[in-house]
Amino acid sequence: MYREIRGHAYTRKEYMGGVPDPRISRFDFGKQDGPWEVEVSLVVNESGQIRSTALEAARITATRYISKMAGNAYYIKIRLYPHQVLRENKVATGAGADRISDGMRLAFGVPIGTAARTWPGTKVMSIRTTAANKGHAQEAIRKAGSKLASPSRILVEPVRLKKRS
Repeated sequence: MYREIRGHAYTRKEYMGGVPDPRISRFDFGKQDGPWEVEVSLVVNESGQIRSTALEAARITATRYISKMAGNAYYIKIRLYPHQVLRENKVATGAGADRISDGMRLAFGVPIGTAARTWPGTKVMSIRTTAANKGHAQEAIRKAGSKLASPSRILVEPVRLKKRS
């Protein structure tokens, strides 16, 4: 229901009342500085919106699998933040609903959650690990991708080292 991008961005929370916080709890997980050789990323193929609950489910799935298989030899980064506020026009159903509900009169909707907008080629999450754990990272990313509504692919690339100045 909220997968397609419709209309302009609706992100200014200071003008809205009662916007729920994103469900995602942590954006970085694992050891940030390590001997990482490979970065495995989840990349979306189509434009759309990913709800914060789906991002959290993908994060939990990837973290559980990679921590079980690779121990502490990984670093996960969620690369999206759910800024887009989702609204819903609640309509009463059942007996006597026509007297209670206003139907579509002034149907702006109340905030019910948040989502992140994506375009083709957007990285959703990345796992950095050693070359020995590359297969485990790919499987963790594959499992995480099944939690998202948008079709995705796995991108494997070497880790670029930072230049020290």
